[in-house]
Amino acid sequence: MTKAEEIARDEWRRANVPLYNDQKLKLGVFSINCSNGVNISHAPTTHKITWEHQLEIARRADAMGFELLLPVARWRGFGGTTDFNGCSFETYTWAAGLAQATKNIMVAATSHVPTIHPIVAAKQATTIDHISNGRFALNLVMGWFTPEMQMFDGTQRPHDDRYRYGAEWLAIVKRLWTEEAPFDFDSADFHVRQAQAHPKPIQKPHPVLINAGHSPAATEFSAREVDFSFVGNDSLDSVRAVAKRMRDKARSEHGRDIGICTSALVVCRETEAEARAAYRSILEHGDRVAADNLMRVLGIESQSFNERIEKYRERVVAGWGTNPVLGTPEQVTEQLAQMSAAGVDGVVFGFLDYNEELKYFETAVMPLLRQAGLRT
Repeated sequence: MTKAEEIARDEWRRANVPLYNDQKLKLGVFSINCSNGVNISHAPTTHKITWEHQLEIARRADAMGFELLLPVARWRGFGGTTDFNGCSFETYTWAAGLAQATKNIMVAATSHVPTIHPIVAAKQATTIDHISNGRFALNLVMGWFTPEMQMFDGTQRPHDDRYRYGAEWLAIVKRLWTEEAPFDFDSADFHVRQAQAHPKPIQKPHPVLINAGHSPAATEFSAREVDFSFVGNDSLDSVRAVAKRMRDKARSEHGRDIGICTSALVVCRETEAEARAAYRSILEHGDRVAADNLMRVLGIESQSFNERIEKYRERVVAGWGTNPVLGTPEQVTEQLAQMSAAGVDGVVFGFLDYNEELKYFETAVMPLLRQAGLRT
């Protein structure tokens, strides 16, 4: 791509793609398509996996000016009394439905690359991009939850090999999105003959691409291939370091810019005491069996319940391992401002009760974010 083409692409994105708008801190909602959202807990909530409820949350976030609806792709739950995330909507069809039902917010599909052929994925993504008039994003996942991958063909690739496979998968998809002439593609895993796809996506050169991962293989893949990297929210220092490392790698090794986003469980109440009580309720109603099952898949195990493991378990139960954004509207605003200052372009939120808490967030926090210069 020439410099003039890059400039034209960037200008088009800023004018047409919500994740490239002028808002200093982009906002989104995360994991509404899965039972329990981001909390492995029986704490009381109105959140449920019905289409009517999905529509209500999506339309509310859209009306609030949020930029992204980001789902989790899940094929089975994590057991325990909650069977955490065991009930979920498939994300391509979910995105298509919400694209038709919303006006401005971007809708993402989260795609486990080993579970779908790249020709099918490319066509589905293009279709949703047209339904949404260019508001579609594709979140690429290599397939880390081994029991899920074993559901499909009984195997799981070694870690780094998943990213090699993902790079080949994405190479086919990108060519289908951008090339007019049919092409062949041969590799260890793909033997494609005269591949072609029409129409092309509305977004140019292709829909927004997202990936999350911190391993060397994941970092290399993100820096080279995607538009936004989702980094872990362990602490401000870690976010700052990972964001800088990712941006530096993308620019120095691949000559490209990459956006940085993260996720957070938001627990916002009128007083700090109320917020802390709500957070404690999530923990007190937590499903430790499902949390331990998840941690075991991630390789986080301990023979003794030491303080560090227990602290991480709390974060898994309340917020899927993220550092919570907790407190009064003023405190929540300050914490989001600190994330922005650490190099974060956007945050997708989990809530205990998405629909009800978004109402409070709109009236209590959004004005403060505007006052802080994070939103206009």
